[in-house]
Amino acid sequence: MRTNPERRRALVDAAIEVLARDGARGLTFRAVDVAASVPVGTASNYFSNRDDLLTQAGGRIYERLLPDDATMAQSRSGTQDRAKYAELMHELVERITAFNTGFLALLELRLEATRRPALRSVLTERVRQDMEVNVAYHAASGLPGDADAVIMLYMALNWLIVDRLTLPDLLTPERSRELVSILVERLVPEG
Repeated sequence: MRTNPERRRALVDAAIEVLARDGARGLTFRAVDVAASVPVGTASNYFSNRDDLLTQAGGRIYERLLPDDATMAQSRSGTQDRAKYAELMHELVERITAFNTGFLALLELRLEATRRPALRSVLTERVRQDMEVNVAYHAASGLPGDADAVIMLYMALNWLIVDRLTLPDLLTPERSRELVSILVERLVPEG
């Protein structure tokens, strides 16, 4: 297996684009090579098999969805109240929908995980870790609400994002934003 980290990252990023565009069944080494603009056969030198490529694509999506340092600093500044909570949820929705191919690829991976126990295990652990990190961050932040509110918002906002990306004419961006505010208002206590 080749070890050039930049090339591997470019191939995994190309795999994400292929997953979003063509679905899991369209994810082949050749399709990744074409999407990455590399010679045919390159992807097969970096990944032992298709499962390896699927798993690494799933991990890379989560890396790319993480907030940057400036966003994290902003989340810690100011009064930690329900208004701040809503601001953070709006930022989250916008950040995730801005990487639409990543989220769509993640949906493809989740569907594929219903048929691939190893992938299901990897994604289950990754999502579990993501939820635990979010709950722990929330507990340390001083924001109002509890772990249940964090998890319920996680679940609700994921589906709102699915609708925004797959059925963009269902709700206007303004209505989606309004619904995020309503969710926070109803799930998070004032003080």
